[in-house]
Amino acid sequence: MSEKITITFPDGNKKEVDKGITGFDLASQISKSLAKESVAIKINKEIKDISLPINGNASVAILKKDNEEALELIRHDCAHVMAEAVQELFPGTQVTIGPAIENGFYYDFARKEPFTLSDLPKIEKKMHEIIQRNENFVREVWSKDKAIKYFINKGENYKVELINDLSENEEISIYKQGSWLDLCRGPHMVSTKQIGKAFKLTKVAGAYWRGDSSNAMLTRIYGTAWATEKDLEQYLLQIEEAEKRDHRKLGKEMDLFHFQDVAPGAVFWHPKGWTLFQSLINYMRSRQDKAGYVETNTPDMMDKSLWETSGHWDKFSDMMFRTEAKDEKIYAIKPMNCPGAVEIFKQGLKSYRDLPFLLSEFGKVHRYEPSGALHGLMRVRAFTQDDAHIFCTEDQITQESKTVCDLILSIYKDFGFDNVRIKFSDRPEKRVGDDTVWDKSEAALMQAMEATGLEYTLNPGEGAFYGPKLEFVLRDAIGRDWQCGTLQVDLNLPGRLGATYVGEDGNKKTPVMLHRALFGSLERFTGILIEHYAGHLPLWLSPLQVMVATITSDTDDYAIEVKNELIKKGIRADIDLRNEKIGYKIREHSTGKIPIIIAVGKKESQDKTTSVRRIGSTETKIYKLDEIITTLSRETKSPIE
Repeated sequence: MSEKITITFPDGNKKEVDKGITGFDLASQISKSLAKESVAIKINKEIKDISLPINGNASVAILKKDNEEALELIRHDCAHVMAEAVQELFPGTQVTIGPAIENGFYYDFARKEPFTLSDLPKIEKKMHEIIQRNENFVREVWSKDKAIKYFINKGENYKVELINDLSENEEISIYKQGSWLDLCRGPHMVSTKQIGKAFKLTKVAGAYWRGDSSNAMLTRIYGTAWATEKDLEQYLLQIEEAEKRDHRKLGKEMDLFHFQDVAPGAVFWHPKGWTLFQSLINYMRSRQDKAGYVETNTPDMMDKSLWETSGHWDKFSDMMFRTEAKDEKIYAIKPMNCPGAVEIFKQGLKSYRDLPFLLSEFGKVHRYEPSGALHGLMRVRAFTQDDAHIFCTEDQITQESKTVCDLILSIYKDFGFDNVRIKFSDRPEKRVGDDTVWDKSEAALMQAMEATGLEYTLNPGEGAFYGPKLEFVLRDAIGRDWQCGTLQVDLNLPGRLGATYVGEDGNKKTPVMLHRALFGSLERFTGILIEHYAGHLPLWLSPLQVMVATITSDTDDYAIEVKNELIKKGIRADIDLRNEKIGYKIREHSTGKIPIIIAVGKKESQDKTTSVRRIGSTETKIYKLDEIITTLSRETKSPIE
């Protein structure tokens, strides 16, 4: 008699089956149609090949292609098919690494002649052919020697390097589709045909082997893949719109900022861009002042010993910029503001009556991001965080976390983001502190999250290295998600750095430290705002709110008067006295996304009026000078005024 195991389905129903049953056989027992439509199985929350046996009691979900979780499989399978297509079309090309990524997939290839965009249609056509072959994905486990020998004979030197880096005890899994195979952990769907037609190759780029600029340059081919052709079409339309909204393009048109090689990953802010940046800081400073925070500032560079004690040196030294001074001491430019905040808290004796103690900082941090990862304002090496650190007791965690959640959602609403999702991220592999401390931290944050009554999703393994966190994800005008603000519970760092307060019982205690950033990175948030609004920022936020333009040169004096009156009322205004046609001026300033253009000619000068045109409108309205100034004074007020 065969041994039995118990399967628990997502709806709570249980089924007793033979030990070793495959996911496919289990699906077949339920219904033939389910077996036909199934692509993978989820065993105890982990996605596996549907052909693998189930050897113990387990929670099981059978995934069909239309399950959201199946998207990663579609994309991973598509990457393998692309690699096969490339090697069929371009013999001698080496395949390196090809994962599924957000919205798609890529593969890095080693080839003497790099691929170009013109190669993509040919590769796509071949991929469709391979998919129609309907080859099953078959998993095999090889010995290390067998794998090395195979890939040496095939001329796949990069694969050999990957295999040599594996430990002797590590299982080497190979996935085949027909006669083609690759080194892969899996999982995969049943066959290539399940991928369907909803994919497209999108771009090519250079990429260093293993992300190291000292290694060989490879060619990376990107693609996107979806469950249905309708989903693909919607995504491609989104991409098209995203290209129009690219903050790098708009930043140039609006004269906000630029980047150059003398300072990779650092922003050169132009006057208008810096005005926008400071408007964000002023807004946040006002909101934080009202919420009881006191602002601080900590050194940009601190001794290596502090970073060793905090744990950053051990976990993140490869991301830190450092320098050795003449006294042979090693200093690091801060990648985070947190240790500096602890050092401020430690100054002077603190008691439980001083808690919660709220410290804020607009602190500039530096992190060595790989050059290939840099992307305008969205991914930089030098950025400013609207950091704050709340020192509190364990009993205060719930209330303080709830207060932060309320504050951050209110702030996002002021900027036009009403669709905000929250992710709960627990302990990562790379972390400091004992598991007992992590258990306590995660339980406290989960309790706080439950107390808010807000919906959230779990994001396993994505916490900070010192504590669990909440991530606030904004959805923009074209449906893209951006992770911005965070709230983190930290029971590790204050103790490591010797922070204490005197409790009610007269004994010294270690405070809890809540880390929170609401914008996250001001640079990145600026980029998100530009793209969300397609450059047409809300009037209160626009770096230049009004351009006064002359129709004829003999009205210069009146134009100057209008500009000065606007500035007196706190309206950000400039003037265009060039000897150009008014139509030319309007087109140019509209391209620069200036919200309001005031044209003045002889009639306006005589009548003390203004001709006002708002961006996006072809209509011109006439206002008395005092009338438009009153109107704009009201319209340009920020939400905090």
